[in-house]
Amino acid sequence: MRILVFGRVGQLGSALAELLPSHHEVTFLDQPEVNLSQPESVPDLITEHAPALVINAAAYTAVDKAESEPALAQLINADAPAAMAKSCRIRDIPLIHYSTDYVFGGSASAPYTEHAPAAPASVYGRTKLEGEQAVAGETDRHIIFRTAWLYSHIGRNFLKTMLRVASEGKPLRVVDDQIGSPTFAWDLGMASVAAVDALEKGREDVYGIFHATNSGVTSWYGFAQRIFEVAGIEKVDLSAILTESYPTPAPRPAYSVLDCDRLHQILQVKMPDWQDALSRCVARL
Repeated sequence: MRILVFGRVGQLGSALAELLPSHHEVTFLDQPEVNLSQPESVPDLITEHAPALVINAAAYTAVDKAESEPALAQLINADAPAAMAKSCRIRDIPLIHYSTDYVFGGSASAPYTEHAPAAPASVYGRTKLEGEQAVAGETDRHIIFRTAWLYSHIGRNFLKTMLRVASEGKPLRVVDDQIGSPTFAWDLGMASVAAVDALEKGREDVYGIFHATNSGVTSWYGFAQRIFEVAGIEKVDLSAILTESYPTPAPRPAYSVLDCDRLHQILQVKMPDWQDALSRCVARL
């Protein structure tokens, strides 16, 4: 299958570059070949490469910065995916797109299903939700993976920040009242490969939204604790704080655990436990 992937150097794009089977003809586009802040350039790129499948692994992910750059976040997270979806509909090809737990408000006490009402509290969450809605509105042949707390051994993320700050001997104050599921980008990549395989087989029951996170739940503080345990770092000044003690420009969901049952039922993907995933990731650092 000829696949065109937007996004190569990020955590997810890097995972897809390693994990997509070699029998596919995969082309990755990233800056400077593509600028998603100019969505009008997207259709020509899709026409030029003539893929049988488009995957959008690119996004504006600077959650706090988005509060002061809403127009740019809108272009990359909503308008560009809309342009991709429209082009895919015209060519009658599927689109795989990625979204986030930030589309939810975070007031739940049980895992969010794919049909739970969205209520984003941040510019980032709002633009990602608008991207979802634009994709679904433009083409029925879409797969949207919502994920959460993404990290890997590549790029900038919570795991690497914790290890860097600890190595500098600085104190770490990490919130303990935000609950979610840390997700290794390589495991999300494997779920994506399962979707690609299903599309290659011509399955028509795989369209729609899937929640895809590693299983199990923790807080950011619990995640940090486990990072240092797995990395064998014993001397670290780590303490738990409340969200109100660490104000940020963008509000975070207090609870963003996602129900991944549909992923298992339709794509037969059982996401590994987050602690197992963390061990595998740290081993690759």
